[in-house]
This record gives sequence, C-alpha cells and structure tokens, in this order.
Amino acid sequence: MKQYDHFKFSNGVLAYPLAFVLILWYVYWFEIETNIFFNTHGIYPRTLSGLQGVVFSPFIHSGISHLYHNSIPLFVLSVALFYFYRPIAWKVLGYGILVSGFLTWCIGRPSYHIGASGLIYVLVSFIFFKGVFAKHYRLIALSLLVVFLYGSMIWYVLPVQEGVSWEGHLSGLITGLLFALVFKKQIAKPKQFAWEKEDYNEDEDPFLKQFDSDGNFIEFKPEEENDTLDDPSTVYIYTFKENKDSDMLD
Repeated sequence: MKQYDHFKFSNGVLAYPLAFVLILWYVYWFEIETNIFFNTHGIYPRTLSGLQGVVFSPFIHSGISHLYHNSIPLFVLSVALFYFYRPIAWKVLGYGILVSGFLTWCIGRPSYHIGASGLIYVLVSFIFFKGVFAKHYRLIALSLLVVFLYGSMIWYVLPVQEGVSWEGHLSGLITGLLFALVFKKQIAKPKQFAWEKEDYNEDEDPFLKQFDSDGNFIEFKPEEENDTLDDPSTVYIYTFKENKDSDMLD
C-alpha cells in the first residue's frame, strides 16, 4: 500500500463508527421498549456463563448517561482509527473486544461488567502508543491529541470510583499497548531520506560532489568555455562600424 493511501478519507471512516454507535443505542432502546434488560449477559469473571459477556458486554449499558458518555469518545476514536489505521482497523476493534473482555473475565471482581468503556481504553491506548512507536509525525500528532482529550482517563484504571469497572479499563489499556507492539505491518512509515538508508554511499551522492573536503562549493565551468579560454591560438578580431544615423535628431 502506498504511503498516501494510509491517510485517505473514505465513506467508511464515518459510516462504520456511526453504525457501531447506533447499534449500541438500538440495543438500549430495545431494552427500554421491551422491558428486557441484558445486564446478566455481561462479563461475570471466572464463570463459564460469564464468558458470553466477552462478546456482548460492549453493547450493554446500565442507563442513558452511561451510554451517552461512552458514545462520543467511541465515535471520535473509531473515526481516528479508520482514518489513520484503516488497514488494521477491524482487527483492532474485533480482537480488542475479545482480548480486553477475556482479561476482564480473568481479573475482574465477581460482578457483571458491562459497557463499551473497555473498548474505548483499547482505542486510546493503541492510538497513543502506536503513534509513539511508529515515529511518524502525523501519528505522533494524533497521539498528543488523544492525550489532550482523554489523558485524564488514566486515573480510572485504578479503583478510584465505586461501581466503575476499573478492571475493564485496565484490561483495555493493556490490550491497546499489546496491539501497538504486535501490529507492525501496513502501518504508515516515516519518510526516509537517501542518507538514512543502509545502502547509502556518500561518494556517489551528486549533491555532495559539489563540495570539496573542506565543505567549500566547487564551481564547474562549461568545458567548451574553458577550452576556448585556455587555447592560446584563439584570435579575437574587433571591427568598428560607423553609424551614419548617429547625428540625426528628432
């Protein structure tokens, strides 16, 4: 894939994140309309039945406030993912849900863990660390933007608020970091100049050939001009031609 293809806007950049968020809202609307709630289908750590929540928990929310606060960062981060990391966006989302959910199942407290916040932490962690590791100026700028917008989320990987699944947040953070280390292919690479390549030979660089060993610019004269000036046999003849109209006035 060419370099410029990594940062190319397409319909999917907005459509896929928007569709994902709308599914979350549809699930919540269905719960309200039918009075059937799916909280018991969330992750319940270290139980066989609780494994179903690894897949279902991101789509289940406890209330409108919970859903609203997850929808905005999920949409923003998903758009950034599909724009800057389009070749691996689906892998990050799909595996992110599974891996972070399984880690939550392993380390979580005996309670139902629901909500898309674990996936949000996957995206925050992946986008930040991948930008740093890739050393591409656009991806680094994206990492700094993520820190500016969502840097305060780091506190919620600790048990600082009762009723919040800090285990899911921590699992998402670890998963994002892991993905940043694992997904190395099909990532935009920083532009590499000729002198940065391993096979670079400065003796063959046409630009450096214009300077001597002391760094002074070498001025090359055209060969024909040099040959003419250095040839002692060359004779120059000058003639004077009178201008007959020189005394005429208007």
